[in-house]
Amino acid sequence: MSGVAFDVASNRSAFPALDQEVDGHPLVYLDNAATTQKPRAVLDALEGYYTSDNANVHRGIHELSRRATEAYESARSKVARWIGAEDPTEVVWTRGTTEAINLVAFAYGLDRLGEGDEILLSILEHHSNIIPWQLVAARTGARVRYIEIDDDGEWILEDLPELVGKRTRIVALNHVSNALGTINPVERVIGHVRMHAPGAVVLLDGAQAMAHMDVDVGELDVDFYAFSGHKACGPTGIGALWGRKAHLEAMAPYQGGGEMISVVERDRSTWAAVPHKFEAGTPNIAGAVGMGAAVDFVESIGKPAILAHERGVVGYAIERLEARFGDRIRIWGPRAIERRSGVVPFSLDFAHPHDIATILDSEGVAVRAGHHCAQLVMKRYGVPATARASFYLYNTTDDVDRLVDALGQVENFFG
Repeated sequence: MSGVAFDVASNRSAFPALDQEVDGHPLVYLDNAATTQKPRAVLDALEGYYTSDNANVHRGIHELSRRATEAYESARSKVARWIGAEDPTEVVWTRGTTEAINLVAFAYGLDRLGEGDEILLSILEHHSNIIPWQLVAARTGARVRYIEIDDDGEWILEDLPELVGKRTRIVALNHVSNALGTINPVERVIGHVRMHAPGAVVLLDGAQAMAHMDVDVGELDVDFYAFSGHKACGPTGIGALWGRKAHLEAMAPYQGGGEMISVVERDRSTWAAVPHKFEAGTPNIAGAVGMGAAVDFVESIGKPAILAHERGVVGYAIERLEARFGDRIRIWGPRAIERRSGVVPFSLDFAHPHDIATILDSEGVAVRAGHHCAQLVMKRYGVPATARASFYLYNTTDDVDRLVDALGQVENFFG
């Protein structure tokens, strides 16, 4: 497990939403890959901003605007430090991972791709890292190619020499899979790209990584890194794109409006410096402030300790599920715990995932069922959907026991 320093009871008590009942049962929240719950520190930061510092940022002369701007930019600096970025101005606030990827696709890719150029993805991608590239490819004549996966949800990298070459312009991959929990060997792929397609840029979708594992954009040698706040204890509606300064400065604005300009003339305008060039209009100030508080909270525990705790719970979950249901359950994703995040997707041969989730909810156990915005993964395995239990720092082996007991109710109902 995580060692003496990790106090799961104390961590759990920091999340007010966990202290409730659903249909008369204490809540067991196992939908963390979709969104994590919010600690009191984040809720207090949001309330503090709105009750004391509520004002628009930048350009304001009065005290509230000064305080709001300071909190907003301080949060940017915290996020930069969190991902190993030396320059906070390389961090662009977005609504989340989806907008961050779209920003790169349309502000970078649209102007730089042409007929026959290639974009490399994997079939493990969330739709947010597929659809923007398909749209850009359709408008530019570029071609989208895919890394395939094996039966355990691992990338098949033997095909890299054929997939990466002189026409490769953009490589966009997830750091951790939301559908299978696979922690992908991104370093190996990036190294291959740097050697065999040196002009290509690399974007990582870090939505499923930021809450669980240390991230250093310099060590990863990426060009862009995108992630969401709400999957890492932060508020919804806030996320960030980190990009190399040279790329951001060369890119055209993604949206037009206030804040992102320098000088406006009748027939032309000039743009504000990075990152403000990409932050048109009034931003999600409260969201950024809450994200700063989330960074502080997660750092106070430590992501290595979080990951170690999750692996202990996930290992226990897989062991209990397989012992209880035997060959009637299929657990998807890597067999090796060290290759898996806190995600445990599964199928039962006697119930549809949606029915599983419905009955579990009646027992107070929250899981997600569906294709998880990863239809290419479902097609690869020939299933329409899976049930997905996803664990975080406040989940325990007792939660696993509740899950297994509730699945017993599913078995009793469907036989």
